[in-house]
Amino acid sequence: TTHHTPIMVAAIKGEDFKSSGAYLKEMVPKQKYQLISSDGTPLAVINLIVSKSGSETATLFAMNRMDIGLASSTAFMSGIDKGTEMKILCPLHVDGMSMVFPADSKINGHENVFEAIKASPTPFKIGYHSPTSAPRVVFEGALHEAGFTITGNPNDADADILMVDLKSTANLIPSLLTKQVDCWVGPAPHPSVAEYKKAGHIGLDSRELPPQQAWVDFPCCVMGASQKMIAEDPAVVQAMTDLMTGAAIWSNDNKSDAAKISAEWIGVPAEAIEKSSIVYTTNPTQNWLNGEATFLSMLNSMNKFKGQMKDKDFDSAAPLLFDFTFVNKSLGI
Repeated sequence: TTHHTPIMVAAIKGEDFKSSGAYLKEMVPKQKYQLISSDGTPLAVINLIVSKSGSETATLFAMNRMDIGLASSTAFMSGIDKGTEMKILCPLHVDGMSMVFPADSKINGHENVFEAIKASPTPFKIGYHSPTSAPRVVFEGALHEAGFTITGNPNDADADILMVDLKSTANLIPSLLTKQVDCWVGPAPHPSVAEYKKAGHIGLDSRELPPQQAWVDFPCCVMGASQKMIAEDPAVVQAMTDLMTGAAIWSNDNKSDAAKISAEWIGVPAEAIEKSSIVYTTNPTQNWLNGEATFLSMLNSMNKFKGQMKDKDFDSAAPLLFDFTFVNKSLGI
């Protein structure tokens, strides 16, 4: 998705990012690249693997088949809770999550959404693409805090909301067209693409969720690495962090060009991508950390953790979740 635009930009722009500390040299388009330091030293061969979801990425880490991954921080939290030895290195972006209704829907804003849920004679069906995706956790968490009862059991007729696992972002738009769900929550660019194709209507952005301003600049996707990779190849981890930092800055400063690169890479219209509210950044600001603390609290309140994250407060969880050593060096902190 466009949540991962910085890696696409780095792959396409190649040596243009030499000044960031490292760059990618193409070997096989979209699949294999040489990671080279700014002084010309080859550091690694990077094989890009496309996963269906953050859950699948976390599973690949657990199977020791992934060294560095881009996925939602909630997917990393869930994996670390289960004992997978990996760490979140830095953010990739903030925002870029929306709730999408059928194209003819007039729903706009959280008050309309709440009214629609209350008016539904059966549990209001909300689709999501991955159990640990940030859009699912953000919207379900906010609706839970607003007092709605939520279930994943289709036989539970007493709940206000039924969360429906659509298994893949490829199923988001079809699920509306077939009326499988009343709406879905998903990452950019899928909401904008749904509007562009006149297949859906964005009724609510994550930043508009109540209480006011609580969900602005909220975390979603991050870059993480296995603890084995961090211990054995810190130069590669540092180079990739430097590169993502440079690519994130470039993507913000060159939104139209970044949209064209993403559009060509993932096969969606550039016009749709440009409408996204995403801000790319690798800086774990206090606001971002506050959002991560909210994620942890929400996941615990919804009883999603069974392992080492269960009932943890953020201060005690943070050393298990994060390693900002590399990004602090990239940012000169």
